[in-house]
Amino acid sequence: MTDSVSHQQEDLPVEMQSSKLKPSFSWQGIFSLLMFFYMYLPILVLTFYSFNESAYSANWQGFTLEWYIKLFSDTRVLKSLQNSLTVAFVAVIISAVIGTLMSVGLARYQFTGKGLYRGVSYLPLIIPDIAIAVATLVFLAVIGTPLSLWTIVAAHVVFCLAYIAFVVSSRISSLDPYLEEAALDLGATPFQAFIKVLLPELMPAIIAGCLISFVLSMDDFLIASFTAGTGSTTLPMEIFSRIRTGVKPDINALSVILIVASGAIAFVGELLRYQGEKNRLQ
Repeated sequence: MTDSVSHQQEDLPVEMQSSKLKPSFSWQGIFSLLMFFYMYLPILVLTFYSFNESAYSANWQGFTLEWYIKLFSDTRVLKSLQNSLTVAFVAVIISAVIGTLMSVGLARYQFTGKGLYRGVSYLPLIIPDIAIAVATLVFLAVIGTPLSLWTIVAAHVVFCLAYIAFVVSSRISSLDPYLEEAALDLGATPFQAFIKVLLPELMPAIIAGCLISFVLSMDDFLIASFTAGTGSTTLPMEIFSRIRTGVKPDINALSVILIVASGAIAFVGELLRYQGEKNRLQ
C-alpha cells in the first residue's frame, strides 16, 4: 500500500507537488489583514499613549497608570458619566417596551398603512444624526420645552427605539406564529400567551437590541450636544470640551475605557443573539 501511494505521488507533476508543500496565501486574506491593521492601528496608538507618563501625548517618557487612577477622582468626568448612564438606562428601558410592542404589532396584526408605518419607524436608522438633532431641537423650541437631561433622553429614545424594534422584528419573523394560537387554544388569555410564550422567545433579541442601543446612547455626542441643557453634560460632550486644548493622556485613558466597555457590551449582545438563534434551530 505504501509503495502504491508513493508511486502515485511520483506520477504527479512537479508543480502540483511543490504547491502542496508551500503555504497558501490569498490576496483576500492579505487584504483583510491590511484592512484590520488600518482600522485598529489608531486604537492601538491611543492605548499605547494612554500609559504615557508625559503630560503631552507625542512625547513618551515612561509607563504609568497615573492617568487611569486620576479619572476616578475627577468630579467632572464622574458627573458626566452619571449623566450618560442615566440617559442611556432610561432611554433604553422606554425604547425596549415600546419597540417590543411595536414589533409584535407589526408582525401579528394587519391594519391600514402598515407598510408606511413600518418604513417611518425605521427611518432613524438611516437619517443622519445631525438631522435628528436639529429636528428635535426645533420641535422642543416650538412646544416650549426647556432643555435638560430629560430632553436628551427623549431624543435618544428616537434612535434607540428604531434599533431595538429592528432587532426584535428580525427575531419575531423567524418564530412559529402558531405558538401563540396553541396557547390560546389551551385556555391562555392573549396577555398570558404574550408573557409566557412569545416574550421568552423574544428575550434574547430584546436584550441584544438593548445592549446595542445602550452603547450607541453612551457614545452619542451630536444629538446630546443639541438637546442638552445647563448642567446636563454627557461623557462624550465632556471629552470634546477637553480636547479643544489638546489631547492629553487622561483623555486617552478615558477613551480606552470607553472603547473596551463598548466592545464588551456589543460582544455580549451579539453573543446573546447568537445563542438565541442557536437554541431556536436545535
